[in-house]
Amino acid sequence: MSHIVQIATQVRDVEAVKGACKRMNLAPPVNGTHHLFEGPATGWAVQLPNWSYPVVCDTGSGAVKYDNFGGRWGDKAQLDQFMQAYAAEKATIEARRKGYRVAEQALPDGSIRLTIQAGV
Repeated sequence: MSHIVQIATQVRDVEAVKGACKRMNLAPPVNGTHHLFEGPATGWAVQLPNWSYPVVCDTGSGAVKYDNFGGRWGDKAQLDQFMQAYAAEKATIEARRKGYRVAEQALPDGSIRLTIQAGV
């Protein structure tokens, strides 16, 4: 039986953040307190291409903090791509932890289809 699932993502897993960075060919995330325009933010900083400030993932609260000044300091599409990569990494980690098989397919619109098989 097949199910379609939509996920509202909170960023809480450091390994999935690292996997999303690797998937997108970004520098590894850096843990600490980072400078955003509005002030300091603590968590795992991810530097997206051509962004003036990093995206900071607070894995304790699940919040993602960033300053992109309405797209002038960074293209939100890149943040959306990172969040999709994080969600795919996290779902894959959890499925494999339970012994499930995971297949991934990149779709023409840029989205990702994950197929998870239990009892394999």
